[in-house]
Amino acid sequence: MTTQQILVVSATAAEAAYVPSGFDVLVTGMGKVDAAVAVAQALGRYPEGARPLVVNIGTAGALHDHHAGLFVPSTVLNHDISAEVLASLGYPVRDRISIDGGDGTVLATGDMFVTDPVVRADLAARADLVDMEGFAIAAACDRMGAACRIVKHVSDSADDSALDWPTVVDASARVLGTWLTDNC
Repeated sequence: MTTQQILVVSATAAEAAYVPSGFDVLVTGMGKVDAAVAVAQALGRYPEGARPLVVNIGTAGALHDHHAGLFVPSTVLNHDISAEVLASLGYPVRDRISIDGGDGTVLATGDMFVTDPVVRADLAARADLVDMEGFAIAAACDRMGAACRIVKHVSDSADDSALDWPTVVDASARVLGTWLTDNC
């Protein structure tokens, strides 16, 4: 696969700071809505059947103390939608997507910056990592018929350390850039 067949997607320019030259890069903005809209809009510019592999790079919070480093999730969850309630009302929603080529980890996506220990513990029962865009990007890719891979580097422990994100994002971006060089 050539770099022209890959669209690298990140929420922020800081996370994409070390993407090697030659890749198309899309910076979506933070959160599920901005990510889904930006990715769907970008994929809509490609002819059906010729859509690129979307590689979402970014940071994530670790929901378990032993998680550190780089992960390629196999499953993404939409953690802040009331899926059970909606299903009980007769409106089931998709809140889980499987992704080919992952390492077995589960990424929970929601529109909240997780720092609360109770929220962290609840999420840790279902997932390994937490972010704010992964599920939305995977959902947009699925809807648009594009393959997707998610690559996350742990930047914090989904606790008060998450508030230090601006000071640690550069180190994560370097690791993500190296992963792209080595794997794409």
